[in-house]
Amino acid sequence: MNLINLENVFKAYTPQPLLDQVSLGVESGMRIGVVGRNGGGKSTLMSIMARRTEADSGRVTHTGGLRLAYLVQRDEFGDAATVRSIVLGDRAEHEWAADARIRDILAGLLPGIDLEAPLEGMSGGEKRRVALAALLVPESDVIMLDEPTNHLDLEAITWLARHLATRKEALAVVTHDRWFLDEVTDRTWEVVDGRVERYEGGYSAYVLAKAERTRIADSTEAKRQNLMRKELAWLRRGPQARSTKPKFRVDAAQALIADVPPLRDSVELTRFATARLGKTVYELEDVTYHAGPKPIFNHVTWRLGPGDRIGLVGINGSGKTSLLRLLSGTAQPESGKVVRGKTVQLAHLSQELTELDPARRVLESVEEIARRITVGKKEWTAGQLLERLGFGSDAQWKPVGDLSGGERRRLQILRLLMGEPNVMLLDEPTNDLDIETLTELEDILDGWPGTLIVVSHDRYFLERVTDTVHGLLGDGTVRMLTGGVEEYLDRVAAGTAGKPTADRPAEQAAKPAQTATKADWKTQKELDRLERQLDKLSKREAQLHDDMAGAATDHARLLDLDAKLKAVLAEKDEVEMAWLELAEG
Repeated sequence: MNLINLENVFKAYTPQPLLDQVSLGVESGMRIGVVGRNGGGKSTLMSIMARRTEADSGRVTHTGGLRLAYLVQRDEFGDAATVRSIVLGDRAEHEWAADARIRDILAGLLPGIDLEAPLEGMSGGEKRRVALAALLVPESDVIMLDEPTNHLDLEAITWLARHLATRKEALAVVTHDRWFLDEVTDRTWEVVDGRVERYEGGYSAYVLAKAERTRIADSTEAKRQNLMRKELAWLRRGPQARSTKPKFRVDAAQALIADVPPLRDSVELTRFATARLGKTVYELEDVTYHAGPKPIFNHVTWRLGPGDRIGLVGINGSGKTSLLRLLSGTAQPESGKVVRGKTVQLAHLSQELTELDPARRVLESVEEIARRITVGKKEWTAGQLLERLGFGSDAQWKPVGDLSGGERRRLQILRLLMGEPNVMLLDEPTNDLDIETLTELEDILDGWPGTLIVVSHDRYFLERVTDTVHGLLGDGTVRMLTGGVEEYLDRVAAGTAGKPTADRPAEQAAKPAQTATKADWKTQKELDRLERQLDKLSKREAQLHDDMAGAATDHARLLDLDAKLKAVLAEKDEVEMAWLELAEG
């Protein structure tokens, strides 16, 4: 029996309907990820399901006494509201303090936040945490979340995913965070052209199933198919494949990705980047920088080379944005120096949207930078790139002032690309972008030759477009994390942020596979061996990338290093496959 039932629902705000004769149901225990383009009807579908918005026609029914918890995108609270009044209501302290589940929610979402604190004046991230805690404390039958990861950091997103995985309620969630979707959902609804297409499995399975549907139907949308197959190849080869249990069968994916080339041609991109940048990009030499009394960087020495693609992670207040400001020249170190290469052409995507002229048309705003650019080996016009990032022919003539926050973000990114920079600093580039646009942006960045630094709470995007992860762990240093985002989260959870890897407890230094604990000791031993082998190969891969950057002008050495890198990647693929097959058991 469905907890929520939609029958022939129709909803339109313009001549093009958002939902056209949609019929579906939510059963007990279902865990649904809702995806689709911005403005395509995801939030409208959720609101109609919750009976917050009335359908133009059709019928929406709930089972009697349904307990529904619904998180909207904007958190609104009364002027006199406190954390306690919103999250705990009139519960007596002995009542909630004795409940381990409520204590876990408070510890996971509201660490360091005073329960008596007023919500007025709190940041967007703090208010989102309060709203989530208030929603999760009561028992429910259905939990509906519209963009729950907005304003949350990596640690909070990880905690929320783990918490939701333990809940028994039915779940429906709208989010552009693809890692989060894979962790908490087991089916996907895509809202497209007024329909709701349904797929079994989380985001990874949805990518596979959609690519398979496209192949079977022999779709004319070859570009879209190629993008999905390319992303599928990354899902198979990248950190996702070994850090979480796959939601789709590896053998089914193999036929689709057998002929897909690597995401990025590292040798070619490094060669282009070196030609444009030379050997020196940025060098921080003994840099010290404070934010108030707190030292953000303490005698930091750090080098960026041509073609480096770095993801920056760090606890709040650790200095991620400050580091980008030091590199861009908008902030100056108190001691030490920042050396900038003579040929650096910098593009800095900040979290502000103020530089856009609201009176200009979208296409004019791009063409004032350039009318056409070359990305990889292909030339694109401003209009073509706008089309790729979701601006159709009509939308290209809208005034900038009429754009939504997500549309302005897309426009801002495209204006940076049109300037043909050779260094890009991207501070939270995924804010307000839908999954389809993110996939297009990732594909564009794959062919862009330059040095890239990304700060993002979107783990999927961060791992997808960068090659290494560097952590700002609150100890005044910038250090490379060979274990990527997973190592960063392990360090934060273990309280070992700032300590060398060798100082971490063995159990915290261990790699992925929670599934391995369920296997017998022989399987566990083999999994451990494969994980150690993967660690060695990953370190070898990173070293080869460094060697290639240093030998960018030596063609013969580059060819030799490239051959070695391909051999390492091939071996790494074989080990990953063995690990996956053993873990799936």
